[in-house]
Amino acid sequence: MNEILKTLTIQSNPKNVSRVEPFVDQLIQRFDISPDMYGNILISLTEAVNNAIIHGNSEDESKCVSIKTLRKTNNLAIQISDEGGGFDFQNIPDPTSPENLLKIGGRGVFLMKQLAHQVNFINNGSTVEIEFKL
Repeated sequence: MNEILKTLTIQSNPKNVSRVEPFVDQLIQRFDISPDMYGNILISLTEAVNNAIIHGNSEDESKCVSIKTLRKTNNLAIQISDEGGGFDFQNIPDPTSPENLLKIGGRGVFLMKQLAHQVNFINNGSTVEIEFKL
């Protein structure tokens, strides 16, 4: 059973990414998550929110990013949604290939996939769901 646990909605201004850390702190306390997982959750969620603000909503402050946490059996799932049209999540350039190593940006989804147990794209990529085993 999926139970919605906590939500946060922020305006699409990059300065609002700072609201992610206190949100994660509350999750860590509620679920007694290990310090090792803390960094994985914080980095993944920060990357997803940043992508939603910059790429999804084009930093349009009239648009919002919503963050919703769900309990899925033994996993904590975090859904980050923007108001954009999504993106081609099946054709993301590999940031580890030689032609991309020196490029600025382009590592957010790669990091999420490395740090989370599962990453799913919903609604054409305008929602990303990041899952962590508890």
